Amino acid sequence: MNDQSNLVTARVAPLFQTVTPAHPNNIPSSSPAFSTPIHPIRLQKHAQQQRKPTILPVLLPAVTLRPLAFRIFTKKHDLTLNSASLQILANFIGKYCGSGWREEGLAENVLDEAAKSWKRNNGGLIVEGDSKDFKNILQNLEGSMSGGRIQTQRDLSRDGSFLEQELSTNEAFGDNDSRLSLVAGEESQTSLGMSGLDVEDEKEQVFQAQDPRQFLKVVGAFEQPRLKYDAHRKHFEKLTAAPSLFPDPAHKTQFFRNRYNLIHQRLLRNESFQTPTIAVSRAPSLQRSSSTIATAQQAYKLTPIANLLGRSGSSHVLLGLLTIAPTGTLAISDLTGSIALDIQHARPIPEDGAWFTPGMIVIVDGIYEEDGSATLSGLGGGGGIGGTIGGKFMGLSIGGPPCERREVTLGVGGANGEGDLSAGGGFGWVDFLGVGSERAAGSRMRKLEKTVLGRRDSQEDAVGRNKIAILGESNLDSPKSMEALKKVLAVYAVELEEHVPITFILVGNFVRHAVIAGGGSGGSIEYKEYFNSLATVLSEYSTILQVSTFVFVPGDNDPWASAFSAGAATVLPRNGIPDLFTSRVKRAFTAANAEAERSSGSKTDGEAIWTSNPTRLTFFGSTQEIVVFRDDISGRLRRSALTFQKPDVNSSEDCSDRLSVGANMNGNAGSDDQMELDAAVEDAESQVPALQNAQTNNFATQYNLQAARKLVKTILDQGDLSPFPLSTRPVLWDHADALRLYPLPTALVLVDPEAPPYAVTYEGCHVMNPGRLVAEGRKGVARWVEFDVRTRRGKIREVKY
Repeated sequence: MNDQSNLVTARVAPLFQTVTPAHPNNIPSSSPAFSTPIHPIRLQKHAQQQRKPTILPVLLPAVTLRPLAFRIFTKKHDLTLNSASLQILANFIGKYCGSGWREEGLAENVLDEAAKSWKRNNGGLIVEGDSKDFKNILQNLEGSMSGGRIQTQRDLSRDGSFLEQELSTNEAFGDNDSRLSLVAGEESQTSLGMSGLDVEDEKEQVFQAQDPRQFLKVVGAFEQPRLKYDAHRKHFEKLTAAPSLFPDPAHKTQFFRNRYNLIHQRLLRNESFQTPTIAVSRAPSLQRSSSTIATAQQAYKLTPIANLLGRSGSSHVLLGLLTIAPTGTLAISDLTGSIALDIQHARPIPEDGAWFTPGMIVIVDGIYEEDGSATLSGLGGGGGIGGTIGGKFMGLSIGGPPCERREVTLGVGGANGEGDLSAGGGFGWVDFLGVGSERAAGSRMRKLEKTVLGRRDSQEDAVGRNKIAILGESNLDSPKSMEALKKVLAVYAVELEEHVPITFILVGNFVRHAVIAGGGSGGSIEYKEYFNSLATVLSEYSTILQVSTFVFVPGDNDPWASAFSAGAATVLPRNGIPDLFTSRVKRAFTAANAEAERSSGSKTDGEAIWTSNPTRLTFFGSTQEIVVFRDDISGRLRRSALTFQKPDVNSSEDCSDRLSVGANMNGNAGSDDQMELDAAVEDAESQVPALQNAQTNNFATQYNLQAARKLVKTILDQGDLSPFPLSTRPVLWDHADALRLYPLPTALVLVDPEAPPYAVTYEGCHVMNPGRLVAEGRKGVARWVEFDVRTRRGKIREVKY
């Protein structure tokens, strides 16, 4: 029987015979004559796999962990734990750190890593225990826990892993490059990059095509995150409720309350409203200093309106909203009450340097006078939020709240906000536009900006594309406007591709009269024909369409809002132009991109974006923010402004010296013994905006310069694009955040055809107004603004057509 089985085995084909598997090491063995074993000895001797130390879980109360969590989260990382998150952390540490959570310092490392991960994920100031991000952080930590400690990828054992087999094989063949590549990949994963923010490592930031347009993002008014400032927690909260065009009446109150709280917290962070901790030996003086933020002689204190009761004849500084009372008199209101305001003897600060209209939040310095017949009156009236206060407030000086620079708001240090993050406060962790917060990706984005655009302070000509062409009101129903548009496009068509603007911004009104409202511009059919004519003009410059982005911002005469407004002020913010009218223009861009692909074989991505009014453009994340707004705001300010008496030569000094916050806008200074300011304070001081390129723009008269400075200071100090009553300029309550200018943008395009064209800078914000595309009062002249994204400055250009 055994012989038969051996015979069958011998007859089995070699293909079906069982072969003993060889050792996975592919190095061939030497001849037995050299006494080399069949299988060579491994080059690396690995010890036996260490067993993971066991941890005995303990039940850790949240009260016991609270002091350590407060020291790590609150004092070290400026975060706040609620009861739910503290309990979850206590359970996690008790389970994975065991009894050695305090003696061996295991819990401190876990808490520190959890706080860092929360910040990297752009979490808020309050760590919510029921949030999905917090649960994901703990899940990631759970996979890295070993013996109560957090083990990185380099600390984990490689025994029996695929990486260990690859390393041993490569070392046997002497392939050191493969080992280095694996180690480098391992280090890149554990490096402190912005992997959680979809930002690649610094070594991978070398772009073959340095086109800044890939870092451009247009954020419409209805796409911005809706944020609310919490005055008690002193941080911004994201509103999760869906917005509505017909919200509850309480949203109207919240709209004004949020605007007041923003300016109030901004004002309290100003050094003029902070009591100095070190007493000053010099005698008190009411003389005005040349600094508006560093007043060592005195500190202003705001008084709530409700606290005026029973303090007749005393001087106070109020911060409130200018309103018109039901009786027709001027009043000022804050969150505590309302009181009648008498500005018969008040002086504006600075003199003829800002507008003051109902709907603005102002600072008033004056004296409270209680009415004899109102001694029994108190809170509970219907004139204000908290009631009407009897008597009146005699204003002696009135001014706007001082503006705050963008780098101060975001907590960015260094000149022009290009340095590292400062250790102070600010809202650097808040993602205001949905493009990432400053502290999460701002530093890396600034490095990337320097790589693509070059340094701002470099005197050499920038290599690459760094221009934005901003065309003012372009009336497509006017033959002159179409000729001017052709000439502007022809100026850039003859230049090389490296000098073609990144973006062309075309701003309405695109017709001179309201559409579908019985105006002279016709109805919807005529309006579509106007854009068809625009598509024909754009098709003649296909090289520009292939490499640029065209952004269209509507005006009050454009549909569909003009259908019921008849050209009057529409509700802000408003949607873009409907797709019904823009199909031919989009087809022109598609044809231009297809033509480039056929001729050169490379794909282009020129596009047209129809956005809202206002809208925002971001470059390199939160590094640059450009706000574009179309409104006849200068005319509305002139119609609604308060008028003051002419200053008296004898009494003007006494009145204006009472309130010096933002007063020294014209460079007036006191005597030398009253000013001991260093250069840093003088640089931080609020100054009157200065006209850019004044020598090359001879058309700007001194009157136009003063009007531009007055308008810019008013808007930026208010921190809102529409500081008017809702009866004058309606606003959607749930979308009022789109009008907020906080933090201050790097550039503001305020298109107002009624105002003179200008390009001025105030508190680091560059404000531009291109006016009309066809220059008024000059025959055959086209005018627009060219903005340099590298230097963040714009200039007014003109060309004859």
